[in-house]
Amino acid sequence: MHLFFSTPVWIDQISNFESINSDLKNYIYQEQEKDPNGVKKSNFNGWHSEGFDLKNENLKNFINEISKNIGIAVNDMGWDLETQIVKITNMWAIINKNKAFNERHHHGNSALSAAYYVKAENNAGNIVFFDPRQANVFHHPSAKKANNLNGQIKSVTPKPGTLVLFPSYLEHKVEENLSNEERIVVSFNVSLIRKKDLL
Repeated sequence: MHLFFSTPVWIDQISNFESINSDLKNYIYQEQEKDPNGVKKSNFNGWHSEGFDLKNENLKNFINEISKNIGIAVNDMGWDLETQIVKITNMWAIINKNKAFNERHHHGNSALSAAYYVKAENNAGNIVFFDPRQANVFHHPSAKKANNLNGQIKSVTPKPGTLVLFPSYLEHKVEENLSNEERIVVSFNVSLIRKKDLL
């Protein structure tokens, strides 16, 4: 048996996340104070920030740390770095209080997207990924037990310091936060830009 058209998802616990999360919380709460209404995207009852200022000092250590993970994913994909550069194109935060969730969506026009967990208690809401192969929706035989070949959804339980990287085309949602604590996530998109387009 060969696995064709598999979809990679990279999950890692970043090092030194306690210190990084402290810096991120400071920055995120400042952004929320400046703009308490936030923006409306896939969020339902949650707060969604505007795009981050990627040059802010509070983000420096975080961006340095996740750059390693992005490099691993780009290398795994075999993307050409002689003719392209890797760039984080945008980054934002979402704070989901009790009963808040995010509807099913994807991040178009990017190569990779990510969710990084700054704060997540038990039952804060998993991130759920959907099989991108649309043909499966039309005919799906019953299975005795879900496995890697027949499953149509996969979920990841958030923990502070966990980074989840995935192809931007992969549809996903965030389950309702059933805890009494805030669930804080930082998301971002990564693109590969042709060097000749930068000239």
